[in-house]
Amino acid sequence: MRKGFSIHPFIGFLLVSVLLGLCFGLPPMGIVSAVEKGVGDIMSGLLILLVLGAMFGKIIAETGAAQRIAALMLKMAGPKYIQWAMALIGFVIGIPLFYGVGFVLLVPLAFSVSYSSKLSPVFVGLPMLAALSVTHGFLPPHPSPSALVVQFGASMGHTLIYGIIVAIPAIIVAGPILSRFLKQMRSEPLEAFLAPEKKEQDLPGSFVSIFTALLPIALLVITTLVPAISPGDTSLNSILAFIGSPSVVLLIALVAAAVLLGMLNRISMSQITAWCGSATKDIAPVLLIVAGSGALKQVLTVSGTSDMLANSLQGLPLHPLVLGWLMAAIIRATIGSATVAGLTTAGIMMAFLQQTGTDPNLMVLSIGAGSLAFSHVNDSGFWLYKEYFNLSIKETLLSWSVMETLVAIVGLVGVLLLNFILH
Repeated sequence: MRKGFSIHPFIGFLLVSVLLGLCFGLPPMGIVSAVEKGVGDIMSGLLILLVLGAMFGKIIAETGAAQRIAALMLKMAGPKYIQWAMALIGFVIGIPLFYGVGFVLLVPLAFSVSYSSKLSPVFVGLPMLAALSVTHGFLPPHPSPSALVVQFGASMGHTLIYGIIVAIPAIIVAGPILSRFLKQMRSEPLEAFLAPEKKEQDLPGSFVSIFTALLPIALLVITTLVPAISPGDTSLNSILAFIGSPSVVLLIALVAAAVLLGMLNRISMSQITAWCGSATKDIAPVLLIVAGSGALKQVLTVSGTSDMLANSLQGLPLHPLVLGWLMAAIIRATIGSATVAGLTTAGIMMAFLQQTGTDPNLMVLSIGAGSLAFSHVNDSGFWLYKEYFNLSIKETLLSWSVMETLVAIVGLVGVLLLNFILH
């Protein structure tokens, strides 16, 4: 059987950037300069953020803090509210963990809950996966929304607050509500995917686990809201501006996680360092994709393509937020990667955003929502879900693909409502 042709997204971004530069008449050395500047500009704002975020999430996972949070929430919810507990677990743990890590870590938990409660794994697991997907597409410090915040000059804090507001209805509709219609979908997960859990005595405490996992979110929210409430206190606001810088927030969170979850639980610093080193390997492919998108964005800008596209798009009878969502959704359906869809759309929409004066925080969320739509056979997440839950392609389309599309549609509606209220 012949294998299909494929190319790494980073190389694809570079090749497309060079070809576009040549097509639009840029001098060869001008293309090189644009590519290097684009990579440098976007990585200068994101390298620290994404690497620290990966390290922080790795410590949350490896120390058992994520397992402790999940067990506590399930105990508090009980069988009657199991779906809502799973959605909340996916949301809380999905904030510090990257999607792939969160999926592999939490899906075995969903299988265990399904087995003990005699409920369908799809019924139990889909709300959790909807929440994981929402945090991946909507909320910093995940790669795509973080990169969009940097490219659009948006506020990390405001984007996070707006994102949480939009995330709640999206999770409810695509999670607990949708899964009720799939309660009879049969699924027999493979035993190979039932990961062993840590022993109770090896887990950190409940309070310290929740406190550490939510620390970066709390810092971003506090440092965003306090200056808005008391704008006159310049000394306090300057301190909060420093603490609220996303890189500083994640550095504080990383140190807190290393101390509270690691060293105080007699985990050696060498082990924590090894986890951090492993996290850098996990995040390397994402860093390359983000860097490639920066190169494409800069070539589009230097060649004048972004301005040309913006001027042509202005004639379309669509709201800018709807247009950003639609473009991301089309690229997502074509390419499969939510991250690539979001970052590619950002490069195209940059000039249009500036010309129309659209709220950059809401544009981040609109594109993030669109980048989750229409997941199908060209998306790695589609196959990950299919294999873990041992479903047919038809069942995967009816559950996973519908869930992802509902997240995208409800997310867009939420963004448009926020835009109506705020502007």
